[in-house]
Amino acid sequence: MSTTRQGRNGSPAPAGNPRAGPGVPPSGPGPTPAGDAPGNATAGEPVPEVLDALTLARAQFAFTISTHILFASLSLGLASWMAVLEGLWLWRRDARCRALFDVWKPVFATVFGMGVVSGIVMSYEFGTNWSVFSDRTGPILGPLMGYEVLSAFFLEAGFLGVVLFGRGRVGPRVYFLAVLMVAAGTLLSSFWILAANSWMHTPAGHAVNAAGQFVPVDWWAVVFNPSFPYRLVHMVLAAYLTTAFVVGAAGAWHLRRGGPDSPGRDGARLMVSMALWMVLATAPLQVLAGDLHGLNTLDHQPAKIAAVEGLFQTRHGAPLVLFALPDAAAGTLRHAVEIPRLAALILTHDPDGLVRGLDAFPAADRPPVALVFWSFRAMVGIGIAMVAVALWGLAARLRGRLYDSPALHRVLVAMGPSGFVALLAGWITTEVGRQPWAVQGLLRVADAASPVEAAAVAGSLGLFVAVYLPVFGAGVYYVLRRLAMAPGGGEAAP
Repeated sequence: MSTTRQGRNGSPAPAGNPRAGPGVPPSGPGPTPAGDAPGNATAGEPVPEVLDALTLARAQFAFTISTHILFASLSLGLASWMAVLEGLWLWRRDARCRALFDVWKPVFATVFGMGVVSGIVMSYEFGTNWSVFSDRTGPILGPLMGYEVLSAFFLEAGFLGVVLFGRGRVGPRVYFLAVLMVAAGTLLSSFWILAANSWMHTPAGHAVNAAGQFVPVDWWAVVFNPSFPYRLVHMVLAAYLTTAFVVGAAGAWHLRRGGPDSPGRDGARLMVSMALWMVLATAPLQVLAGDLHGLNTLDHQPAKIAAVEGLFQTRHGAPLVLFALPDAAAGTLRHAVEIPRLAALILTHDPDGLVRGLDAFPAADRPPVALVFWSFRAMVGIGIAMVAVALWGLAARLRGRLYDSPALHRVLVAMGPSGFVALLAGWITTEVGRQPWAVQGLLRVADAASPVEAAAVAGSLGLFVAVYLPVFGAGVYYVLRRLAMAPGGGEAAP
C-alpha cells in the first residue's frame, strides 16, 4: 500500500465535498461485500475478514453517504419547486402558492441543514479512512470541490438568509431573485459534484506525476468527461422525481384526512396537481436518460453492465433477465425468468448483437454480481411504478377525478418514499458496479485506504450510527410534523 501523503496545505487533499451541501453527493470508494478484499488484522489477534479495516471503511462511507444523498436530493428538488411557487405567487397572486411556500420553507431549511451536516462528515472520512485516495486524486478532485464552494455554496449561503428571513424586509422581486439564486446554487452544486463523481468513473484530461498523483492537463476534459452529461441529467431528474413524490404524498395525505371544508384543502389539491404534472413530465425523460446512461456505461464500464444483466458468459442475442438468483461461484443464474434477445437489442440495437459477459474480464476486475443485479432491478421497478402513477394521475385528471380518487391518493401516500429508495438503489448499482476500482481502471479501492486498524474504523462507525440515528431521526420527525400542518395553517383535520 502506498505511503499516506498529505495535501499541499498539510491536510489530506479533499476528494469529497468539503462543504457537502445540498448538491448531489460525491462518490466515494463505495461499499463492497465482505471478503472481497484482503484481511487487515489488528495487533496481536487476527480479525475476521468480514471485519477488516477496508470493509469497515467501505461500510462507514456507505452509511454516511446514503444518509447524505437523501437530504441532498430532496433539497435540490425543493429549491426548484419553491422557486416555481414564488414565481406563480408574483405572477398570479395565487394565495395557495404563497401558503405552500411558507409551509415548505422551514422544511427546506431543515433538509438543507441536515444535508450540510451529513456532508461535512464525509470530508473527514476521506482524510481518516481514505488518505491514499485523497492524496492520489487531490489535484483533480480538490479543485473541483473548491469550485463548488466558491460558486454554488457562496450563492446559496448568500441568499438563503434572505429566503428564510427576508419576506417583508425586501421587495417581492428581490425576494424572488433570492429564491432563484438558492435554486440555481443547488443545481450548480450538483454540476460540480457530478463532475467529480463522473471523473472517478470515466477519468479523462489527466496525467500521472512522479508521486503517482493524478494531475490535470485539460480541465475541460476533466469536467466534461465521457459520463458527466448523462450522470448529471439522470441525477437531477431523480431529485425532481423524488421531490415530486414527497410533495404528492403530502398533498394526498391531507386530501384523505380532511373533509371538503378542511383547512388547507386547496393547498393539498395544488400539491397533488403539481406533483403529478412533474412526474408526468420527468418520469418518461428519466427512462430515456437512464437508457442513454446505460449505453454510455456499456462503452466505458462494460463489466458493470455485465453485472447489471447477470451475464456471466459473452454471447450473441443476450436475453433480458427479469428475475434470477445470481450464483457468482458457479457463474450462472438460477431460476431465471428471461425475455429472449431483449438485452442485446437494448444494448446493441441488434437482437443478435454481441454482449460481453463477465468472462471477458479478469476475475480481479469483476464487480460483485448479486448486489448490482438486484439494486438495478429495484431502481427500474420503482421507475416503472412511477410512470404508471403518472399515467394514472393523467387519466384521473382527464376524467375530473384527480381530487376524488381515494385509491390514487392511497398509492400516492405509499409512493412518498419511493424516490429515496430508487436513489439508493441507483447509487448502489453505480458505485458497487465500479468495484474494485476507486478510479476506474487506475486506482483500486484496496490501494486507496488509509493504513488504520479495524478497531479504530469500527469504533468511529459505531459512533456515527449512535449519533446519526437520534439527530437525523429528530430532523425527519420535525419535517413530518411540519408537513402534517395544513397549508392554510394549523393541524390537519383528524
